[in-house]
Amino acid sequence: MVSSEVAPLAKTGGLADAVGSLPPALRALGDDVAAIVPRYRSIDLKGLRRVYDRIPVFLGPARYDTTLYLAHESFPVYLVDCPPLYDRRELYGEGGKDYADNPIRFAVLARAALAAARFLFKTEIFHCHDWQAGLVPAYLRTTFANDPTFLGAKTVFTIHDLEYQGLFPKTALAEVALDPAWFGPHGLEFFGKLSYIKGGIVFADALTTLSPTEAREMQTPELGFGLDGALAARAGVLTGILNGADAAEWDPATDLFLPARYSAADLSGKHICKEQLLAEFGLPARAVERPLLGMAPHLAREAGIGLVTEMAGSLASEDLYLAALGGGEPEGEDLFRGMAAAYPDRMAFRPSFDNGLAHRITAGADIFLLPGRYEPGGLTPVPLLKYGTVPVVRAVGGLNDTIDEGTGFKFEEPTALALRTAVQEAGRAFYQEELWKARMLRGMGRDFSWSRPAAAYSALYRRLLGQA
Repeated sequence: MVSSEVAPLAKTGGLADAVGSLPPALRALGDDVAAIVPRYRSIDLKGLRRVYDRIPVFLGPARYDTTLYLAHESFPVYLVDCPPLYDRRELYGEGGKDYADNPIRFAVLARAALAAARFLFKTEIFHCHDWQAGLVPAYLRTTFANDPTFLGAKTVFTIHDLEYQGLFPKTALAEVALDPAWFGPHGLEFFGKLSYIKGGIVFADALTTLSPTEAREMQTPELGFGLDGALAARAGVLTGILNGADAAEWDPATDLFLPARYSAADLSGKHICKEQLLAEFGLPARAVERPLLGMAPHLAREAGIGLVTEMAGSLASEDLYLAALGGGEPEGEDLFRGMAAAYPDRMAFRPSFDNGLAHRITAGADIFLLPGRYEPGGLTPVPLLKYGTVPVVRAVGGLNDTIDEGTGFKFEEPTALALRTAVQEAGRAFYQEELWKARMLRGMGRDFSWSRPAAAYSALYRRLLGQA
C-alpha cells in the first residue's frame, strides 16, 4: 500500500482509516501486506527500527536522501523519513494553502516506495491510494518500464475522492523527472496542468473506487470532475468496492460520548440519548415523542445544505424537529443560523465541529439527513445504522449502495421537493412503532466489517497476477 496517510500514525480523514484497516483484513486472508507513508513531524520515531540508513532519490539533478523506518501496528508500516520534505506542522499545507513543494514531496514518496520494494519488501502488487500515490504507476510504466526488479509487478489505483486531483504547473514535470512525452491528454496532462491522479488513472493496471455506484457516476460529466473521459476510457478495469468501517469507534454499547449506552438487545438508552440531545440543543422536551432529525455536515454546497434550508418551513409545519451541527463555508453557516433563528422552537444549530456532539446527534436523532451532491465511500451512514438512526439520503455514490428500503429512505433528484417527500415518508413511518423498530434493528445488524472488501481486493490482486 502506498499512501500519504495511515491510521493511527497520520490521519486527516477516511483515507487513513482505509489504509489502516484493509491490510490487517488482507493478512487474515493470507496475503503479505505492508504500507509505506511519509514520516511526518507528528510521527515519533522513538522505539521504531531503522531498516535502511540512506536511500538517495534522484529527481533529475536534485537529490533527496531518505531513511526508512519500520513501525509495527497490526501490519508493517514503512516510514519515509526526509526532514526537508516531511518535517512540517501539517501533512499537506498550512493556513489554507498547500505546501508549494507538494509535487516533489509525493514524487519522493513514490520513488521511495519503489526503493523499498527493491531492497526490503518484494512486491507483486503496488496498491496506490489517491493522487499522492498516483506517480507510482506512472513511474513504473515509464522510467522503470524495463527494470527487471519490477518485472511482472502490477498496480492498483484506488480513488478515495476524485475532487482532489494533485494538480500542479507544467514546470513540475521536470522537477519530478517525468518525460515530457507523457504530458498530453493520453498521459499526465489535465487542461494544461500536471495531474498526479491522472497518473494513476492512465497507467495503473486496475482502478477501484469506494462504491459500485460511484464507479459509474464518475464516468459522467456531472460527477467526473473533468476526468470522466479518462475514466470512461478505462471503464473495463474500473471496479467499485465498498469500504469496511471501524467497529471500535462507532458502537453505541461502548460509546463514552453518550449519556446512556444501548444495543440492539436493549434500545432504552437511545430514548435517553434523544431526551438529552433535545436538552443540549434547547429544543422543547415534548419533541421526544416527535421525529427528531439530525445533521452534522461539512457546510458546503456539496453537502446539499441548500435543499434543507429551502424546505425548513415545511419541516416546521409538519411537527418535525432538527438538531444540526457543522462548520465550513461561511455562506452555509449563515443559512443554518438563519433557519434556526426563524424556527427557534423547531430547529437548533451549533457551528463548528465537535466530535462528541456528533456522536450524540448520531445516537439521539431518529432520522439523519444526508442530501449531499455526491458521496464517494458510503461509510457516512454506517454509524447511523449501527446506532439505530434511520438515514434519508440522496441516491448517489456509496449512499446508494449502502442504504436500501429496509434500512432507510432515498431520493433521486437534487431538489428540496424530492428531499421533503423523502423526509415526509420517513416522518410517517416513525409513528409505525413496530415497523420502525424493525427498520432500526435491520440497520444495526448489517455487517460492515472489512472482511468482504478485503476478499474483493484479494481476488482482484490474484486476477491481475493470473492466479484466478
